[in-house]
Amino acid sequence: MGIRNYLIEGVSGTGKTSVCTELQRRGYQAIHGDRELRYKGDPKTDTPTDTSANDRHLSPLWDVEKVQTLAANKDEAVTFFCGGSRNFSQFIQLFDGVFILDVDLDTCLRRIDERVALDPTDWGGRPEEREIIARLHQTKEAIPKDGIIIDATAPLMRVVDEIVRHITL
Repeated sequence: MGIRNYLIEGVSGTGKTSVCTELQRRGYQAIHGDRELRYKGDPKTDTPTDTSANDRHLSPLWDVEKVQTLAANKDEAVTFFCGGSRNFSQFIQLFDGVFILDVDLDTCLRRIDERVALDPTDWGGRPEEREIIARLHQTKEAIPKDGIIIDATAPLMRVVDEIVRHITL
């Protein structure tokens, strides 16, 4: 996909999908990892599992082989991989940089409420899901430890401008 590959991560509600869509609109190669690479599985073994809806956030994994194949393709100058994966440690070394979208908890929950209003089955609509989101927001346990922190409370255009400013072509 890209001569240079970047991962865009963050907890639920930080804007990963919106950033990916805007990057695509601007002409960048951007992959919606949560749509194109994701499956439910055991994060310790990568074995696909038939998980219930209330623990689906704890086991979103990306197909490592597919990530490796996409990252090895050098047809584009830059490729962004956007989304959340609990097995990112198995492929993070493929990326030239990592961006971590960050928002305060109130903004995170407001965005999730907006998303759930459009689709009541979306992640974050149930009380137990919101508890998980709040815990992950506080602990940051499900996102990479190293990366460029991007204040994703800014308007979308500025968030994407900031990401693009940091990439090396």
